[in-house]
Amino acid sequence: MHVTLVHVIVKAEYIDKFIEACRLNHQASIQESGNFRFDILQNAETPQKFVLYESYKSVEDAAAHKNTSHYLNWRETVANWMVEPRQGVRYQGLFPRV
Repeated sequence: MHVTLVHVIVKAEYIDKFIEACRLNHQASIQESGNFRFDILQNAETPQKFVLYESYKSVEDAAAHKNTSHYLNWRETVANWMVEPRQGVRYQGLFPRV
């Protein structure tokens, strides 16, 4: 299982718009072939901080996600709403075994 945690810090004035853009991306992403999870997490203490938890069957499935229209639209829409560029950290998912 291929997992990416994407860390994002959003400018305060764009939090609600960012959440809506992520909701749309989430809804389409969970329909992708090879997608196991696509969670959007907001820090309880610092609402400007988000983590996107993306879990795919394979590296290829994760790479295919980056070519979808919903991802490309999300990326373009939120680009100027971030305090700094988002940071994606890749992991090899061990459990649960799928």
